[in-house]
Amino acid sequence: MIRALFICSQNRLRSPTAEQVFSTWPNVETDSAGLGNDADVKLSAEQLAWASKIFVMEKAHRNKLSQRFKAHLNGKPVICLGIPDDYDYMQPELVALLEARVGPFLRNR
Repeated sequence: MIRALFICSQNRLRSPTAEQVFSTWPNVETDSAGLGNDADVKLSAEQLAWASKIFVMEKAHRNKLSQRFKAHLNGKPVICLGIPDDYDYMQPELVALLEARVGPFLRNR
């Protein structure tokens, strides 16, 4: 079972879309969170402990994650998807981009 955690800034558009899209994939469990102070769901150490793969939307997210939660990453893979904050929740273009960039990491065990 892959436990995929998706992280963006405010957990309103990109990471919740990813959580929803991949929640129906076989052998995949999903969760999402944000790194911003005003995130709908703020990232917690418990979420990082739960995750087996961590996906961030931008390099800035990877940097903040490393700064704030380095002790909780424990060598887990952190994959930067390079998806800018240009999309609405469940926008078809965002869904297609996520499937193209995340899919290979969830298919290959």
